[in-house]
Amino acid sequence: MTSAQDFTKYEKKEFVAAGKTLPYRILLPQNFQSNKRYPVVLFLHGSGERGYDNQAQLTHGASLFLKEKLREKYPAIVVFPQCSVNSSWSKIDVNGDFPNREFIFYEDAEPTSDMILLEGLLKQIGKTYKVDKRRIYVGGLSMGGFGTFELVRRNPKLFAAAFPICGGANPRISDQLKKLDWWVFHGAADKVVPEKCSGQMVEAMKEKGINVKYSVYPGVGHNSWDNAFAEPELLPWLFSKSK
Repeated sequence: MTSAQDFTKYEKKEFVAAGKTLPYRILLPQNFQSNKRYPVVLFLHGSGERGYDNQAQLTHGASLFLKEKLREKYPAIVVFPQCSVNSSWSKIDVNGDFPNREFIFYEDAEPTSDMILLEGLLKQIGKTYKVDKRRIYVGGLSMGGFGTFELVRRNPKLFAAAFPICGGANPRISDQLKKLDWWVFHGAADKVVPEKCSGQMVEAMKEKGINVKYSVYPGVGHNSWDNAFAEPELLPWLFSKSK
């Protein structure tokens, strides 16, 4: 029998700027050494985990990075920020009603307040800890998948790799996604965010010569993150990437 994971290893912290607060949890490597450089993994949650409790954002994905064997093999600083209830990681509009709604992805939208906080948090982490700037990674699911594309678009030289799950973006932004490697995931039977949202992005990215892998899971709905997190090659692939 395996022992229950201790999520308190993710320290509770808050980033405050311009009177606004971004709660986040941070997992430091085992046997953390302040004089050593570590890669950073930023993970963006979906709309269901928004709030102010600094807890719900750990619902999906946090357990993967707590696995002891993986922590030993891939020491890294892992960050799970929490978006506020009435905000989002990126500006997206929706036409129509579920399950026939269409997402409107913008090419150059103004950043949301939480995106501005997110960028500030990344800068603060770079100042607080010794970070391996060649190995900064971002991933996210659903709203966080949208946010992954948007954060890279806004910071095209910052990341070494990205892994958006059941997300999407405007294919016209592909030109700004070239500097890193991508692994995109989606469920073929997703009714919440249709698979085409990722599929169109991957197609556009391939046309630009971007190094992108695409995993589509037949019969899987919106919770394709379960499949993505179960991919044995996800973390070896991620941590192998460097600028």
